[in-house]
Amino acid sequence: MTVFHAAQALLPGGWARDVTIRADAGGTVIAALPDTAPPEGAERLPGHVIPGVPNIHSHAFQRAMAGAAERRSPAGRDSFWTWRETMYRFVARLTPDDAEAVAAQLQVECLEHGFTHLAEFHYLHHQPDGTPYADRAEMSLRHLAAARATGIGLTLLPSLYRHGGIFGATPSPGQRPFLNDIDGFEAILARCAEAVREMPRARLGIAPHSLRAVTPAMLAHFADHPGPIHIHAAEQLREVEECLAATGARPVEWLLANMAVDARWCLIHSTHLTGEESRGLARSGAVAGLCPTTEASLGDGTFDLPAFAGAGGAIAIGTDSHVGTAPREELRQLEFSQRLRSLSRSIAADGASPHPGRALLDAVLRGGARAAGAPLGAIAPGTRCDLVELDGAHPTLVPHQGDALLDAWVFSGQSSPVRTVAVAGEVLVRDGRHHGHEAIAARFRAAMRRLAA
Repeated sequence: MTVFHAAQALLPGGWARDVTIRADAGGTVIAALPDTAPPEGAERLPGHVIPGVPNIHSHAFQRAMAGAAERRSPAGRDSFWTWRETMYRFVARLTPDDAEAVAAQLQVECLEHGFTHLAEFHYLHHQPDGTPYADRAEMSLRHLAAARATGIGLTLLPSLYRHGGIFGATPSPGQRPFLNDIDGFEAILARCAEAVREMPRARLGIAPHSLRAVTPAMLAHFADHPGPIHIHAAEQLREVEECLAATGARPVEWLLANMAVDARWCLIHSTHLTGEESRGLARSGAVAGLCPTTEASLGDGTFDLPAFAGAGGAIAIGTDSHVGTAPREELRQLEFSQRLRSLSRSIAADGASPHPGRALLDAVLRGGARAAGAPLGAIAPGTRCDLVELDGAHPTLVPHQGDALLDAWVFSGQSSPVRTVAVAGEVLVRDGRHHGHEAIAARFRAAMRRLAA
């Protein structure tokens, strides 16, 4: 058994003082008791403890591209589509060793900022010319190896990618490392399922990449998958226009009409929705997986949070291309994008929850647990013991308390006030630093030098 004692902790019923948190040998919370004295031998957390935050959308290899794809192209009018060409050139140099080194670096950065679980939407399967590795799941297994080294929770989402446009267009040469038919993809899934069974903090889902990359028949083939199902949808206006031309429907409209979209599903981005799509997606129980810093970086557009939240929709956050790697950055960008869109403030807040930091955190904890397919998002019996301690003495947080402290965390300063992070009861970050920080950073630096050579 592992025991923590938090001076202040955010429990399902609100903030509480002097909370004793007990976890069993498997890292599951069995008790969270307020107003208790510190038990002998307890790990003392003198700051403000919140649940670990799920990061529900990652392409880990893109961490090695962050900041390196910003230069204006000669033609100008840069967009997601011109960025994508840069990405294709980059992946042609990436080896399995590089991929593992980059994934581990990303996971450490996420942990040090308060993400305790990562949903890895993994589509970089093969060698640059499309030839599978001797083990077809080689690249997927490297993400699991990185997670074993860092301790982060992981929902591995092997991505099915077969075509280059809606529905069934010929893929481009740059997409060859991503491509699988159904038989090849099922071989990867089976191998990953075997590996995940040996990792208590890991889960397995699937990720049909997008309506640009799979056919309706492929989607139907995997529609009964019991785990999380993630798909890119309505990220780009061009994608919406192409879907309308090919099917007579918008991407989310088509999915809702043709697939049994339910709480297993997470529609990544969902940036360009009509009011009816927002209401339909909310009714389905699916999660809208928002990646605000990446969506801003790529010029994708702005999600309509008030419409979706007003319909009772569930949201979660991810870091996608990893131009940001912190929960506070995603929450801040999400709220600020809404303020720019509406010319008003405190968009995520309401009368019941007047602090936008708390309102956003509550929302992404709930939605993130659902999208990850794991018992996360709360400090309560039955959940995994994922804890993030915010240092109340940090300049960003002094002298705030409770929900006002969460506002300060999200909307103030740049340096991180995260002091301690535990996953499944195991302390991985102390004094803001992961126990493997230096060794993992050294491997990452070596990979980056090789990629730049």
